[in-house]
Amino acid sequence: MTIKEVEETTGLSRSHIRFYEKEKLFCPRRDGRNGYRDYSEEDVRAIQKIAFLRTLGIPVDGIRKVIGHEKELRQVLEEQLRSLNAQEEALKRAKELCARMIKNEENDFESFEVERYIGKLPEYWEENRRVFAADAAGFFCLWGGAVVWGLLVMASLLTAVLSYKGLPERIPVQWSGETASSLADRGWIFAYPAACVLVRFLLRPFLLQWLERRTVFRKSMADYITNYLCFVALSAEVFTLLFTKGIVRWVGVLLVADGAVLALLVFCGYRALYGRRP
Repeated sequence: MTIKEVEETTGLSRSHIRFYEKEKLFCPRRDGRNGYRDYSEEDVRAIQKIAFLRTLGIPVDGIRKVIGHEKELRQVLEEQLRSLNAQEEALKRAKELCARMIKNEENDFESFEVERYIGKLPEYWEENRRVFAADAAGFFCLWGGAVVWGLLVMASLLTAVLSYKGLPERIPVQWSGETASSLADRGWIFAYPAACVLVRFLLRPFLLQWLERRTVFRKSMADYITNYLCFVALSAEVFTLLFTKGIVRWVGVLLVADGAVLALLVFCGYRALYGRRP
């Protein structure tokens, strides 16, 4: 059976089927004559089961453990049921509080009092850590947003355009300590903004897939990593210009600067997600 036939049979998109295969949830055999995938009826049934379990909110890693006989299906279902029950309880309590506030005719932000509806604040905040973690994910959205990426690309492109005519015919692209170990045509300066575009449109999709089963913030984190790599490209471009002008000679400056920025962003992100109570 071809991938197109599997799509028609299951009603699932090709990208989903390929993703499940990539995650080793099933493994179709290959046609010995042409090397194409040949999906069996068993593969189709496996795909349908995987997709169904995903609709129940079971993570890919949990499904993998069931398929690999590391866990029983019942055990994974019980774990998911506990998680869903906890979410249901949280929603039920939120509904009750909303109803109470409406009944008490709370109309103004300035006038209502939190203490009227909950007991000890620290305990209530702790019970709702998941909500605050989701709020703090805005930190990743801020640094990983398309606007920041666009600014990095424009800064890199503008730097390349403005500096091109003043560059020597050959510019350094690799360094060893304080010495340029490899030179390239000065047009290489435009490789840096090009790299930012390639990272966004070629690398980012792979990051999204890799993060699928690892975090609920996969999109934000993929964008965050993408933008940091673009920042690295921009800083390498700036270092190339400074090295050419003789202002900076030691490549360690670039490594230290990029490392410091990454450490600062990770620290700020960690504090936003886990380090501060609301």
